[in-house]
Amino acid sequence: MSLQTKHSEGLEPGQQSIHKYLVVRCKEGDRRAQNELYRIFANAMFNICRRMMGNEDEGRDVMQESFIDAFTKMHKLREEVTFSAWLKRIMVNNCINALRKRKLDTFNIEDDFDVPDEDESWIKDDFTSAEVKRVMKAIDHISEGCRTVLNLYLFEGYDHKEIGQILGITEAASKSQYSKAKARIRKLIDQEELSYE
Repeated sequence: MSLQTKHSEGLEPGQQSIHKYLVVRCKEGDRRAQNELYRIFANAMFNICRRMMGNEDEGRDVMQESFIDAFTKMHKLREEVTFSAWLKRIMVNNCINALRKRKLDTFNIEDDFDVPDEDESWIKDDFTSAEVKRVMKAIDHISEGCRTVLNLYLFEGYDHKEIGQILGITEAASKSQYSKAKARIRKLIDQEELSYE
C-alpha cells in the first residue's frame, strides 16, 4: 500500500488534503513523503522541463535538480501557496537559469518590432495526436529564445509583461519572440521540413 493511500484513508472530512499532509511530513524530514510527492508530480514536471529545454536528457536533469531544490527549501513554502504551483515555479526558474547558462542571446531584438494582435487560431482544441506531435516536434526546432517565450506564454500562462520581467527583456521583445515562434512553427509544419515519425 502506498503512503498516499495509507494516509488518505485516515484523513477526516475537512482536514488538509493529502498533498498538504505530505508537505508537512516533508518539512519534518520524512523521506517517504518526499518519495510520494516525487511520484505524484514527476511526470507533469518532466513535461514542463522537457518542453522548456527542448531535450529529454537536459529536461530530466533540470527536473531532478528542481526536486532537490524543492525538498531542500521546503521550509520556505508558505501555507497559502499550493505545493504544485510552487514546484512548477521552481522548475520554470531552473529551466530559465539552465538556458541562460547556455548563453541565451536570442533576445537582442528591436523594441519597435511590429507585433500583430494575439491570434491563437493556429492552436486547435481538436488537434489529433499526430498533429500534436508535429507541433511539439516543430517547437524543438525553433530558437531557444523563441521556445522559452512560447512555453512561458502558451503553456505556463505568463503574460508578456511577466515574461519580460522573468527574462530581463521588454514586453515588446517578448511579444516579438512569441510572434517569431508562431511563424517559424507554422513554416516548419506547412513545409513539412521535419520528420514526424
